Amino acid sequence: MAARELEEESVDGPYYLEKVSIPEDSEDGFEYEEITVEEEGVTEGEEDLEAAVKALRDRIEASESVPLTERLGSAKQPVAHIPEVVDDFLRNFLVKMGMSRTLECFQTEWFEMLQKGKLKTDEVGFVPDLYTHNQLLDNELKNVQRERDSYKQAALQAGETIVKLQKERDFHRLQHKRVVQEKNRLIEDIKRLKKHYASYEPALRQLNEKYQAALRQKMLVSIERDRVFGQVHNLDSTLRNAHSSPGTHRGLIESQKGQQKLQRSPDQNTRPSGDGVAPYNPTKDPTKTITKHPKDSEFPAGTRINPFLPQIKALSAQSTNICNFSMTRSLKAHTMAVSCLALHPRKFVVASASDDHLWRLWGMPEGEMIMTGEGHTDWLSSCSFHPSGACLATTSGDTTVRIWDFAKGRCVLTFEGHTHATWGCSFHSCGDFVASCSMDNTAKVWDLNSERCRYTLRGHVDSVNSITFLPFSNILLTSSADKTLSLWDARTGLCAQTFYGHEHSCNSATFSALGDTVASCDSYGVVKLWDVRNVSAMVTMDTGPQPSNQVVFSPSGRVLAVSSNDASVKLVEVASLHMSSLLGHNDAVQSVTFDHKGEYLLSSGSDGEIFIWSYLK
Repeated sequence: MAARELEEESVDGPYYLEKVSIPEDSEDGFEYEEITVEEEGVTEGEEDLEAAVKALRDRIEASESVPLTERLGSAKQPVAHIPEVVDDFLRNFLVKMGMSRTLECFQTEWFEMLQKGKLKTDEVGFVPDLYTHNQLLDNELKNVQRERDSYKQAALQAGETIVKLQKERDFHRLQHKRVVQEKNRLIEDIKRLKKHYASYEPALRQLNEKYQAALRQKMLVSIERDRVFGQVHNLDSTLRNAHSSPGTHRGLIESQKGQQKLQRSPDQNTRPSGDGVAPYNPTKDPTKTITKHPKDSEFPAGTRINPFLPQIKALSAQSTNICNFSMTRSLKAHTMAVSCLALHPRKFVVASASDDHLWRLWGMPEGEMIMTGEGHTDWLSSCSFHPSGACLATTSGDTTVRIWDFAKGRCVLTFEGHTHATWGCSFHSCGDFVASCSMDNTAKVWDLNSERCRYTLRGHVDSVNSITFLPFSNILLTSSADKTLSLWDARTGLCAQTFYGHEHSCNSATFSALGDTVASCDSYGVVKLWDVRNVSAMVTMDTGPQPSNQVVFSPSGRVLAVSSNDASVKLVEVASLHMSSLLGHNDAVQSVTFDHKGEYLLSSGSDGEIFIWSYLK
C-alpha cells in the first residue's frame, strides 16, 4: 500500500496543506472537533530579537526543570501495538506471494463494494494475534529444524572422524608396539653378536699369529730351498768334472757324501741345519697344490701372442676427438642401480648387472632386451662374458660366483668359498678359468672343469675391489681398498708385482689393449696411468672430488673413460690429457664400456638407466 501511494504521489505531484473550512451541515458522515491552539511565545507587536531570545531561554529552563529520570521514562515508553486489519493482511500476503492479478481483483471488488455501501466495515475485524504468533513460531520452528539438521550432519561427520581417528590411533599403537618389539629383538641380537664376536677375538689373534709364523717359516724354507738347490748344482758340476777328468779320491768321496745327505729318507727325522732353518720339503710348501683333481684344467703357455694385435694397431692409428661423443639413446634397464656393464666378445650385445638381483642381455644399439637371469639372493656387483660368448659369470653380495648358460637359460655352476660379498670377476682367455675378488681381502681362481678353487690369492690387507686377466696371458690385475694394485701369476697364485702410489681406496684397474699400460682410479677421483714394465706411475690426473667407480680404455687405447659419482662420464685423451664430461645421468655413474670399434660408449648408473653415446665423425 505504501509503495502504491508513493507511486500515485509521484504521478500526481506533491500534496500541499490548505486551509479548508468545514460547515456544520456537512454530510460526509464524519464528526469534527475543533482543536484549540495555545499560543505561546511572543504577542503581536512584541516581535523583536530580545523578546524572542527571552522566550527561548524560558522554554529551555522549563524543559531542564523536568527530572532526567522522567524524561528517560517518557522516552522509553513502549509504542502501543496496532493490530493489523484483515484486508491489509490479505493485501500484504498477496504482495508477498507475487499474486498481482489476484491483488488487483481483490482491490477492484473491495473498493466497488465500499463505494456502493455494501461493505460492512464494522464486521471487518483484525487478524488474531494467535495466528500471527503461530506464523512466527512456524518460521522459528523451520529455522530450528534446519539448524538441527545441520548440527546433526556435523555431528555425524564428527562421529565418522572420531571413528577414523580411533582406527588410526589403534593402528599406530600396533605399529609402535611392533617397532618396540623389533627394536628390543635387534638389541638382543646385537648384544648376542657382540658376545659371539668377542669370543672369536682370541682365536683370531691366535690364527693371525700362526699365519705370520707360517709366512716367516715359508720365507725361511724358500731361502733354504734355494741354498740346497745351489748345493745340488755345485755337486752336479763337481761330478761332471770328476767324470770328465780323473780327480782326487777325496773330491769323489765328498761328492758321494753330499748325494747321500740329500737322498736321506723322508721317513727319518730331519733336523734343522746349523742356522735353524729346516730343509725344503715340497709336501709342506703352501704355494703348491698337494692334491691334483683328475678334471683339473691346465693353464696355457704364457708366451701366447694376442691375435687381435693387428686390429688394435689399426684402431690406434685412427684419431679420436672426445668432444664428438653425443647421447643417442637411453633406456630404463632395471628398477634399481645398474652396477656393471659387460660387452660380448664378438657381438654388440651388452650384459647388465643390477641391485635388483637380476642380470639382463641387451641388443645394441637398439636397446632390445634379449634375456633376463634370476637366481642371486642379493645385489649383483659384476658380470663377465665367457670367451666363447655362450656363458656369463656374475658376482653378488650373497658371496657366490655363478655361471649362467644362455642355451639352457639357467645357472649351471655356483662357486662358494668367499666369506664376504664378491666384487668382480673375469674369465681367462682359454675359458677354463674364472677369477673373482671379494670383500674378504682375497681373490680366487676357479676351475670350470673340476668345479673347484685352484688358488686363493692372499696379500691385500683390505677389500679387493676389481680383478681382470691380461688378454691371452696368465697375468691377473687386482685393485684394493688398501690403496695398491697387484699383478699375480694365475698358475701359481703368487704376487709378482705391487704398484704403490694411490692415497685412497682403489676402485678399479684395467689393462690397455696392448697390455703395456695399466689405468686405475680411486675413491677421490684420482686416475693414474702405470708403466707395467717399469712398475711406475706415468701420469696422475684429478677428476674428483667425487669418487671414480670404474675406468676403461677404448679399443684403440687412445681414450680413457671414467665413471664418476657426480653423474657424469669423464673422457680423457691419453696423449694430451685433455678431459671432457658427458652429462645426462640423474645419479652416480657406476660402469662404462666401449664397443669393439670404439664407435659407441655405454654407461650405466644408480638411476637404473643405460645411456648409449655415439661417436660422430
